[in-house]
Amino acid sequence: MPTHHTPESIVIADTPAAILEWAARHIEHVGIHQGPRLFAGPGRTATLPCWPRGALEVAAGRTYDWDRIDRARDQAYGILAETVTGHPVDADDPAAAKARHREVIDRWSAEPGRTAADAARAFRAAAARAEHALF
Repeated sequence: MPTHHTPESIVIADTPAAILEWAARHIEHVGIHQGPRLFAGPGRTATLPCWPRGALEVAAGRTYDWDRIDRARDQAYGILAETVTGHPVDADDPAAAKARHREVIDRWSAEPGRTAADAARAFRAAAARAEHALF
């Protein structure tokens, strides 16, 4: 039986698939935030609307094995970037790949009309791909 993650869960997400599933449930729970005032003022918490990259950060921040979770989070970014573009998103070095994955996700999430349901579907599609990937 698969692990079910919820925003109230004490289960720690420590694989790319688990982080993506937790992020999907989180963004469904709190909603999606879009617009130029994303970083204005207080409110970037686990209970207020967030953007897709923020949902991944919240999901990944729920553990203390930082090396493991950082690797899994970076892999989750890559898998999500590939899922939303429909093709591999590559770069020559890990730092450039990390930046490129985040840029792709940010552009995708900023498209007019993007919804929390869209983001949750993308997270789940990426999670399904991650479960079959070898890292």
